[in-house]
Amino acid sequence: MRIELVKRPERSALFAALSPFIALALTLVAGAIMFSFLGKSPVEALYYYFIDPLREVWSLHELAVKAAPLILIAVGLSICYLSNNWNIGAEGQFIIGALTGSILPVMFPTFQSWIVLPLMLLMGIAGGAAYAAIPAFLKVRFNTNEILTSLMLVYVAQLFLDWMVRGPWRNPEGLNFPETRNFNPSAVLPEIWSASGRANWGFVFAIVAALALWFVLSRTLRGFEIMVLGQSPRAGRFAGFSSSRMVFFAFLLSGGLAGLAGISEVAGAIGQLRPTISPGYGFAAIIVAFLGRLNPLGIIAAGLVLALSYLGGEAAQISIGVSDKVVRAFQGMLLFFVLACDTLILYRVRFVRTSATKAGEAAQNA
Repeated sequence: MRIELVKRPERSALFAALSPFIALALTLVAGAIMFSFLGKSPVEALYYYFIDPLREVWSLHELAVKAAPLILIAVGLSICYLSNNWNIGAEGQFIIGALTGSILPVMFPTFQSWIVLPLMLLMGIAGGAAYAAIPAFLKVRFNTNEILTSLMLVYVAQLFLDWMVRGPWRNPEGLNFPETRNFNPSAVLPEIWSASGRANWGFVFAIVAALALWFVLSRTLRGFEIMVLGQSPRAGRFAGFSSSRMVFFAFLLSGGLAGLAGISEVAGAIGQLRPTISPGYGFAAIIVAFLGRLNPLGIIAAGLVLALSYLGGEAAQISIGVSDKVVRAFQGMLLFFVLACDTLILYRVRFVRTSATKAGEAAQNA
């Protein structure tokens, strides 16, 4: 007996729309079971995960801080995935964007002007895009697998960041801690409503990027080209679209937005470079992209949901004493159920008897 996935003639529009909600419901059920096995009350754990972080104004600001990099990275990844380019290295592009954007406040701390912050943002975008261009070039020129190359470059970026903050960029006045000097005020991203919380303009960048890419996908020829090349490269070639140019466009756009997320994070929420500047935003954004159905507007909602899981995970660690690994397991279950639901929408499961089984049955009947 073997299991086969058979492509459905057409998918259900209703279940395609409900798929993210079904995946979220299944994640809640599986999470409740996981908390029960850990000896915790499922109701109390889920309360701290999804309700408690929404009760105070300052926590809503923290939600925006967490959601901003997830949304920025995920909308860029959605362009890659829709065009059939599998960028898995947004975490590395996030880090390189943070590094390149931090050159001015770290190496030239006395340079303080209104132009510093715009230059930092542009340098962050350029750094992330340049790093994403590496797997794009390798795919176009040598037909390498972009999943492997983009993922490997994440570890290069992480080790390079660690070396920089422990070596050349370490703060000479930082008592030997592995971190850079604090950014001067002209290099810090302003807060939106400083009186009520610390949400900064990175969240505004994320919303604007999502709206802009929604417009591109739904109203422009470039959006049509992305969809055609993603669904049928052969049809795209007949239409005169270049798959090579699309590889570079998708990776550069995705990397640029990841770089913008990186410099916005260190110039806003952190205020300096450290060995670890991300809890895994580049990988969590993959969940956000698929939970949002690769639709920039859906990604905004999905980014807020996953950001809520970060805040809820921190609240659960403090209140009921669970490990931070539980947060990652929770996010992993969400991705699993999202992909499983999407798979079952496109395919149906069929059990097929193997020839050996049939032969055995024939021998018994004889």
